[in-house]
Amino acid sequence: MKLELKLVSALEKVFLDEAPAREAAGHSALRNELSSFQAAFILRLEKDEGWRDTQPLRLEIESPLKECVRVRRVVHVPVRMSSFRRSDEDYLRPAPGLFPDLLQDLQPHAVKAFLDQWDTLWFDVDPQGRFPAGEYPITIRLFPGEENVREGMPDPAVALAEATYTLTIIGADLPKQTLRHTKWLHTDCLADWYRVPVFSEEYWRIVENYMANMAARGINTVLTPIHTPPLDTRVGGERPTVQLVDVFCDGGKWSFGFEKLDRWVETARRAGIEYFEMAHFFTQWGARFAPKIVARVDGERRRVFGWDTDGTGEEYAAFLREYVPALCARLRALGVFENCYFHISDEPSADHLEGYIKAKEIVKPLLGGGVIIDALSDVSFYLSGAVEKPVPAVNHIVPFLEANVPGLWCYYCIGQNYKVANIFIGMPSYRNRVYAEMLYKYDIEGILQWGYNFWYAQYSDYQINPFIDTESDGFSLSGDAFQVYPGRDGAPVDSIRHMVSFQALEDLRAMRLLESLAGREAVLALIDGGLETGVTFDEYPRSAQYLLDLREKINREIAARV
Repeated sequence: MKLELKLVSALEKVFLDEAPAREAAGHSALRNELSSFQAAFILRLEKDEGWRDTQPLRLEIESPLKECVRVRRVVHVPVRMSSFRRSDEDYLRPAPGLFPDLLQDLQPHAVKAFLDQWDTLWFDVDPQGRFPAGEYPITIRLFPGEENVREGMPDPAVALAEATYTLTIIGADLPKQTLRHTKWLHTDCLADWYRVPVFSEEYWRIVENYMANMAARGINTVLTPIHTPPLDTRVGGERPTVQLVDVFCDGGKWSFGFEKLDRWVETARRAGIEYFEMAHFFTQWGARFAPKIVARVDGERRRVFGWDTDGTGEEYAAFLREYVPALCARLRALGVFENCYFHISDEPSADHLEGYIKAKEIVKPLLGGGVIIDALSDVSFYLSGAVEKPVPAVNHIVPFLEANVPGLWCYYCIGQNYKVANIFIGMPSYRNRVYAEMLYKYDIEGILQWGYNFWYAQYSDYQINPFIDTESDGFSLSGDAFQVYPGRDGAPVDSIRHMVSFQALEDLRAMRLLESLAGREAVLALIDGGLETGVTFDEYPRSAQYLLDLREKINREIAARV
């Protein structure tokens, strides 16, 4: 019997039936940086030794950093749509199967070796600034589990496999993240999955758990459901009501209650969220209708606006003239207005330009200087003045770069599956992480992604189980709709993609630190150095090693200057 153990970087995705191609001996990180690596192992039998096809193991870690190490098991999830027929070839496997993605905390006796199958443990190391610069070995040993203590089995006190990974801590700290980063939190999905009433105490506890995870992974902006967000909803359909602002209409006069919004802001701040993105004031894909808004009218609670409401009609416009100023006044009183972003409509096309302008003309005068952003991909919205702060898709960003849009944001979702970086399960991890270089090179202010935890099918028609359905019942490529899984006790479970994209944000912070020490041109030279064509949004090295080497170069330059 032989247990083979290989240490690999966080940018490898290890499949059950394929040995990892590249091993790793270590990496460097800054003092306050969370970084990761993996240990892949496989059980092989040289002869029939009476062993079962699965064998329990016991993990032991020896390191000065042991208290800073978190270990999770990489769980493979079903993937039916790893790529589209018209996607590029830079995907892991075109065929459906089990792909590594979910990161599950280790339960007692949970480490097991499966005969002739590669399993993987994910190691996070988070020194939290408590250790001086230097090299820190992390030795991993796998022993036979207690269940093997019987005649003819290996000695449980003797390691079956051992390997050492070295983390080199650089004597500097990552600066605070300046990038605005939003991945949309869908609280109706939380309420549905955990079967808790919206706005119950349990709901608020779960929401805070998810906000805390977002903040810990570099998501510093939260979609705020002042009214139920009019997103991914079938025309005529409804999503569960998660409206934070209480609306009243008595004798034809509107008034508002903000107790839930106050609690939302307090909860988000406590969790570490800094910026607030207000739900869209008009429906998706054209701004033609009003969002669902529920009010208590002369004592009776009912829906007062929705798909049957002309978005730019006088009835809804009159409501907005009362609603928006009252909302902004409350946000100012809460001290967050300057950190807020407002939306008109999501993903309008060129055909919607006239209607979008009409909708914006209603709202903008009411915002008192509030910043409007919207995801869209036609540069005419910017050139015409319809949008001062557009958020183009990464595969349509070039015209916006050529127009020198100040403070430019960008976004990616299902449509960004050809050549550009994204976060699909079927992509290699370097494609999840390389966007840091693009964000730095083009000085992007903010980035938006729509699916932090969208656990519905298309148009929110019904709930899906993300553990067995990673493509929202055929709606999207696997992993597009969510980066976390619903865990026990109302807490999220990370994915590999969630961790890797967070580490891209750490790369970006390291670049900003080096810029402060050596200048922007020095960082750009490292990013593009040795490449025939420099990094762009759709041209970049298709290699994990490029990113690993680049980060080591950045760290060495930082170390030389501090």
